[in-house]
Amino acid sequence: MTEYVEGNQLRLHRWMLTGSHHIEGGEAQALAAAEDAALRYIPDTVARHANPGDEPARHVLLAQDGAWVAIVRQRDREARIRVTTARLLHSHEEKEAPPKTFRESLRGALQAPPPAPKPWAPPGQA
Repeated sequence: MTEYVEGNQLRLHRWMLTGSHHIEGGEAQALAAAEDAALRYIPDTVARHANPGDEPARHVLLAQDGAWVAIVRQRDREARIRVTTARLLHSHEEKEAPPKTFRESLRGALQAPPPAPKPWAPPGQA
């Protein structure tokens, strides 16, 4: 997306999570893996058009927040990747309710829908 601010052209990029990798070990191993990915990973948009032996141009930056940003170019293709580290603090698997019986389904069709679950509220503000 391109925007203009005070006559200057700014190219804005929206980052999205496209992959994650669990790293065994501590913070040092995670930082080393992030650096390695920034220096060596070739995005699919570039890799699928490369010939054997091709090596794309790469510019790698380390942001103040510790994120690695890499610009990978080959011929007329360009891709940007951002590699960050994060600590997994919580994980919860999906849990489905048991299927309704025919009687429960029929009763539900004739009654008003149940109230939606309340969204989260900070403790003391419920």
